[in-house]
Amino acid sequence: MNSSQTTKTLKPTVFWRIAEDIPKSLNWILIILSVTIPFVVWWLISSFAGLDSVFLPSPIDVGKAVIRLWQQGFLIQDTIASILRVFAGFLLAALISIPLGISMGAFASIRGLTEPIIGIVRYMPAPAFIPLFIIYLGIDEAPKIALIFIGTVFFNTLMIMDAVKFVPKDLIESTYTLGGLRRQVLLQVITPYVIPNIIDAFRVNMAASWNLVIVAELVAAKVGLGKRILLAQKFLKTDEIFACLIILGLIGFAIDLSFRLLLRLTCKWAID
Repeated sequence: MNSSQTTKTLKPTVFWRIAEDIPKSLNWILIILSVTIPFVVWWLISSFAGLDSVFLPSPIDVGKAVIRLWQQGFLIQDTIASILRVFAGFLLAALISIPLGISMGAFASIRGLTEPIIGIVRYMPAPAFIPLFIIYLGIDEAPKIALIFIGTVFFNTLMIMDAVKFVPKDLIESTYTLGGLRRQVLLQVITPYVIPNIIDAFRVNMAASWNLVIVAELVAAKVGLGKRILLAQKFLKTDEIFACLIILGLIGFAIDLSFRLLLRLTCKWAID
């Protein structure tokens, strides 16, 4: 076999090409399979493996649980409560992390002053702060929002800082050459350049917010999807636990798609 035949034989298929797009039709097929295959496997195991429904309810049982929670009014109430907590904590984190992250990336002095302590605190598990938050803030909404805030603000800040450090220095030097001031460099050069990175950082760290709100609601809450999971566990309603988990996943996926849409609408120049 000559070299040309070897190259032709080893040429990767469309499925296995590295760093290349695949046809949209194949992409949609894969998306559908990624959802349907786990559900089919779940249905087969729950239906034919002889497992107790308390241990593994079927997809049909979980669907009935979703309808039941909806009819009882719990689904809307708990979902709204969890979403509001996540958005409140994450918004507070964004208001701090954007200016702080840009400042740390732009000024080595600010970075030297704040990066060590942030590096230490971000490795402290956020749930470990729950007892302190309860002592300081009580058991109402404040400690839950504070938990989400402290669990995301430092990661957002460091990711934004790293993005700023990759702003081409040619852009900054050109701005100064054209008579630009330091404030203009920050607001008109650096900030617009890192907006796509900020949106990506928020999209990634929103998942942490969802994890933390459930932890907070498991500890102390009257309403919320985490509280609903705890109550379902107490009364062995496994179907309701699965229902809440699926609702959490769907809401998180919808938020992720929203961030991607925001990126496409506001930063078309940054999308290939």
